[in-house]
Amino acid sequence: MIYNSIVETIGNTPMVRLNAITKGIAGTVLAKVEYFNPGNSTKDRMALKMIEDAEKAGLLKPGGTIIEGTSGNTGMGLALTAVAKGYKCIFTMADKQSQEKINILKAVGAEVIVCPTNVEPDDPRSYYSVARKLNKDIPNSYYPNQYDNMSNTAAHYEATGPEIWKQSGGKITHYVATVGTGGSMCGTAKYLKEQNPKLITVGVDTYGSVFKKYKETGIFDKNEIYPYLTEGFGEDILPKNVNFDVIDQFIKVTDKDGAIMARRLSKEEGMFVGWSSGSAMHGAMEYARENLKKGDVMVVLLPDHGTRYLNKVYNDNWMKDHGFLEERNFASARDIITHRNGKDSLFTVNKSSRIGEAIKIMNQQGIDQIPVVDQTDFVGSVASASLLEKIIADPTVKEHTVGDLMDKPMQFVALDTTLDVLSSMLNKNNKALLVRDEKEKVHIITQHDLLKAMTA
Repeated sequence: MIYNSIVETIGNTPMVRLNAITKGIAGTVLAKVEYFNPGNSTKDRMALKMIEDAEKAGLLKPGGTIIEGTSGNTGMGLALTAVAKGYKCIFTMADKQSQEKINILKAVGAEVIVCPTNVEPDDPRSYYSVARKLNKDIPNSYYPNQYDNMSNTAAHYEATGPEIWKQSGGKITHYVATVGTGGSMCGTAKYLKEQNPKLITVGVDTYGSVFKKYKETGIFDKNEIYPYLTEGFGEDILPKNVNFDVIDQFIKVTDKDGAIMARRLSKEEGMFVGWSSGSAMHGAMEYARENLKKGDVMVVLLPDHGTRYLNKVYNDNWMKDHGFLEERNFASARDIITHRNGKDSLFTVNKSSRIGEAIKIMNQQGIDQIPVVDQTDFVGSVASASLLEKIIADPTVKEHTVGDLMDKPMQFVALDTTLDVLSSMLNKNNKALLVRDEKEKVHIITQHDLLKAMTA
């Protein structure tokens, strides 16, 4: 068969039985290997669908420019579509994305603008905001907005779901996928649940993302948001494509576990997959060990290819530097907490307490900064240095409430945040950081902790 352009080869990716990694698992585990798409990821599907739908709606005209915020894979799918259809492309990316992704996008003719990761989504510097501004400023441009464009979900409802159902012979009982924009999970899940309402769907989230807690509580908790290394899934926003009604439960996976599983898939199954694929499989195995029964058939969507991560996950030096390969005494926030052996009580002060109470706690415990809480929320912080300045200027402030004088909240970081990242975040503006462990207990990391860890 001869195809008219490269985008006609999108879809119909293979389903492969896993053999080595699944030893000891009662049911059957199959991988939907999406790197067989021409752009090496599942994002090719929705990229093509978004552009074709935009053309039908008259939103994208000949000679136009496609502008999108991307972690790389959606950009590749859009770039291939643009080449086939004669459009220009400009992509914004967060600076945590791998250099390989940037180079690949440039290789297929796209312009790439790199934006800071550690800013709020509505900050004008964020890759979301920069993309929207470019769309506003450039005539005859189109901003697909993969997060809220429902063509994303439709692409997987119309193609990925039916492919999985057919390839499994209708025997699939469990579907597992990472959740980022939401399309590959929710579009596929919606179709599969229509065929079998008893089918169970498991979304894989990352530490530093809001999805799991939002699904379980309905609360969008900003304290759940903090920097993480994994690329391509997890979010600090709630995209319209994420339909929580079709996701039965979430499992969170650490940066380290996802990276190690990606390497295992390559070495043990011959599947040279990306970091988010490793995360999907690690989450699937966590679920399967406890829940999969004989006769069950689990399908795990593996989103992309390992070539995107040659200088990260598949670079031994990078893995060692981040404490992902060789065990070191201290490599991450997790190690700092572990080595305390449970001796790290976190002292807090209530927002409605008097400043004098905060000073009393600091004096009694020999600490110089305390997080401020309002019920279970971390809403601010107080430090001895700033309180001293305020009391010298006005001694009566001791009678004020903590909420009147508190500083900004301490920033949360992921358990696997490495020492180099912690070091860059601890500065004159951030004297301490907070970490939430797997049991939801909160810990504090100070500059003293970091210094101790680096000299251990």
